[in-house]
Amino acid sequence: MRTLGLVGLVLALVIVGFTMKKHLAAVAPAPVVFQPSGEGSAATVRTQSQQIQQQVRQQLDAAMSQPRPGADDN
Repeated sequence: MRTLGLVGLVLALVIVGFTMKKHLAAVAPAPVVFQPSGEGSAATVRTQSQQIQQQVRQQLDAAMSQPRPGADDN
């Protein structure tokens, strides 16, 4: 009796596993191509990080230089 329950449980897990594998394969985005780490990729990441930081600073400066709406009501 226990063996039949165990076999049923294993069978259910296998079915769920195959179903999830099919579902994830259909939904998953395209695989990311691995680029070996080296001087070139580190410099690219550093450059991208600096560009993002600069864009954020510019956006914050622009937002801070705009007058607040309703500030003239005083």
